[in-house]
Amino acid sequence: MSEQADKPPIVYAAKAKMSGHELMVFFQMISQRHAIESIVFLCIGTDRSTGDALGPLTGSRLAAYGFPHVIGTLPEPCDAFNLQARLNGIPADKVIVAIDACLGQASSVGYFFTSEGPLTPAQSVGGKLPSVGDYSVAAVVNVQGPKPYWTLQVTSLYQVMGMAEEIARQAALAFNLRT
Repeated sequence: MSEQADKPPIVYAAKAKMSGHELMVFFQMISQRHAIESIVFLCIGTDRSTGDALGPLTGSRLAAYGFPHVIGTLPEPCDAFNLQARLNGIPADKVIVAIDACLGQASSVGYFFTSEGPLTPAQSVGGKLPSVGDYSVAAVVNVQGPKPYWTLQVTSLYQVMGMAEEIARQAALAFNLRT
């Protein structure tokens, strides 16, 4: 764990809805508890669906900012087909920050749900994947409806790219990486 005595402790709720600029508080809490070398960002999703591309877009941005351990980028997505193999390759001593897109209520679109605990990938579309993460960020990219796969396909790329950049930028700021 990193020791940063000059920063006050952050009191953090177990699960919180927050805007993009509020993500810094979440990532600062993680940076106060863990050294950057001990963290693995697990960015879940595929580049074959606009709404579900949030994970790989975020992973690519995190890698560009200089985070040393990122799984799930545009060239090498972490999706339903390879998630378990990717998880098996993470050493037990690493702290996992899971990041995924999700569908939700209209009032939550554009917001992030953060947690000191795992998220369950593919839950919005009825998938059966293992819960992952010591910490997690679920980005609400569109409204939950009767056809979730179709909804993810027609989600605004602009919205998803903006949310992915916000996650990566706030994480980089919290860990004092160049932005």
